[in-house]
Amino acid sequence: MRFRPCIDIHNGKVKQIVGGSLKDRADQATENFVSEQDAAFYARLYREQGIKGGHVILLNPSGSSYYKETKEQALKALAAWPQGLQAGGGINPGNAEEFLDAGASHVIVTSYVFKDGRISCENLHKMVKAVGKDRLVLDLSCRKREGRYFIVTDRWQKFTDVEVTSKLLQELSDLCDEFLVHAVDVEGKASGVDVELIHILQEHEKNPITYAGGVGSYEDLYRLREEGKGRVDVTVGSALDLFGGNLEYEKILKICTGF
Repeated sequence: MRFRPCIDIHNGKVKQIVGGSLKDRADQATENFVSEQDAAFYARLYREQGIKGGHVILLNPSGSSYYKETKEQALKALAAWPQGLQAGGGINPGNAEEFLDAGASHVIVTSYVFKDGRISCENLHKMVKAVGKDRLVLDLSCRKREGRYFIVTDRWQKFTDVEVTSKLLQELSDLCDEFLVHAVDVEGKASGVDVELIHILQEHEKNPITYAGGVGSYEDLYRLREEGKGRVDVTVGSALDLFGGNLEYEKILKICTGF
C-alpha cells in the first residue's frame, strides 16, 4: 500500500472539502480546510521526499469564473514536481496534452468517458488515442445507491448507471494505466473508510488503484491495508496534518510502507 498525496484546488485555493457538498452553482462547497500555501508548495514537499503518483484535481468547471485561477495553481504544482503528479478535472482530448506538457505523468478522466449516464466507448478510445493508455487514469469515484456503488460525474454531482464492480475494473483494465476511486459518501468526513467498497477494489490485481475517502485515524489506515490486502493505495485529505488534520504526515508514510 502506497501513500498517494492529493492537491485539491477550488476557487484558486488548495482546499479540503466535503466531497458530496460540491456544487457548480456559485462555485460552492463545504470547506474543511483552506491553505495559506499555494499548490506548488505541496508539490515541492512531495518532490523532496520522492513521493510520486499523487493527484492534482481542479474542482472548478471550465465555465467557472474561478477556473483560470484554479488552472494556474494546478500548472504551478505540475511544474514544481515534473512527472510526479497526475492531473484531473475536466480533462478531455482537447486539453490533455497541455497538462502532460506542463509536467503531469498522467491525466485523470471521469466525465468525458462516463457521459450521459453510461460509458462512452467512443470517448474512451479517443482519450486512449490522444494520450496513450500508459498515461491515462480512469476516475471511478462513486456513491452508494440502493446498496450498490455507481460512478458519479461532473464533480461528483451526477449519478451514472455504471456500477463499480470487479468485472468493470477488468473490462477497463486494458484501456488505462491506473484507477482512482473516491468514496464520495465519506469523502472529507474523516469518519472511517468504506470497507465494502475496498473489498471490491482489492479483487483487482492488474492495475494500481488509489482509494480516497473517510480516513480519519491511523486505525483506518491499518484497516485499509488489511482489508485491501496491501493492493489498494491511499490518499489522506482532511485528516492529514498538512491540511489541518490530526494525522501526522511522517507517521502515515511509515504505516503505508509497512515499517
